[in-house]
Amino acid sequence: MPSRSWTLGEWLAYWLEHIVSPEREHNTYVKYESKVRLYLLPHLGKKPLVKLTPAQIRAFMATLTREKVGASARFEVLRVLRNALNRAMREELITRNVALLVDMPKVSKDRGTAWNAREAIAFLRSVRAHRLYAACVLVLVLRLRRSEVLGLRGQDIDFEAGRFTPVKPVQRVKGVGLVLKDLKTEPSQAVLPLPEFCARALGERRELQELERKIAGEHWSQDPDHDLIFSSEHGGMIDPVGFSRTFDRLVKRAGVRRITVRLARHTCGTLLALPEGAPQGGSGDPQAQPDQHDHGRLHARRRRQ
Repeated sequence: MPSRSWTLGEWLAYWLEHIVSPEREHNTYVKYESKVRLYLLPHLGKKPLVKLTPAQIRAFMATLTREKVGASARFEVLRVLRNALNRAMREELITRNVALLVDMPKVSKDRGTAWNAREAIAFLRSVRAHRLYAACVLVLVLRLRRSEVLGLRGQDIDFEAGRFTPVKPVQRVKGVGLVLKDLKTEPSQAVLPLPEFCARALGERRELQELERKIAGEHWSQDPDHDLIFSSEHGGMIDPVGFSRTFDRLVKRAGVRRITVRLARHTCGTLLALPEGAPQGGSGDPQAQPDQHDHGRLHARRRRQ
């Protein structure tokens, strides 16, 4: 345990190693560590923890602004500092959190616009032959997170009943690698409807995966209890970051407006806006539309997360 004579930098190092790393998700640790290493340590690391003042923090934030650090990054830096000092208060190292006296940077909420229905359909038609086509369908139509899509297993899907239950997202854990983790909240594990269009795409994905299994032969490697729908060509888990890179390449190839996977999840609302009389295509046709009542249940589930 650091003493009261320690600097802010020493406390931040202790907080990251002994509190954040064992108690929080690896991705959270990585985000916090980068903000500490890139911004907090160079500017405030040598300041005595107990003597840190709001004026020093305001001056630090002003320096970041002059250095052209974006508002979103500055927001996250101050939030990390607040979290670290809150824990220092719990440890009775300081009597107040001076970072709470510094106003948070204003961040624009406009992070871009999801695709409209025409753009979404153009993208799905372009990626129709790609091995991760069905994953793109689930992101756009069901608003699933990339980690949930990549962790979807055969036992999570009931094709006959037309429903599924995502329970094991893929995440990267420090020192371990890619793992299947339990979702954080019970509402996340609700049984959800599986629209026919999505079911067809998943069925085709299973057929392609069986072909990949045969081609890989003895090089195929996957734990028996995993049965991942979306695996690498040799059966392993797909890194969510790698999926995002693949998605970016597919978007560029499709020639549609470039958006992120996170923003693509919000496209499902525009797909619902298509007229009920929209052409109903054959197997895998991006114009085939899921039931709107089903989407209401899916959206309600997302609002609870």
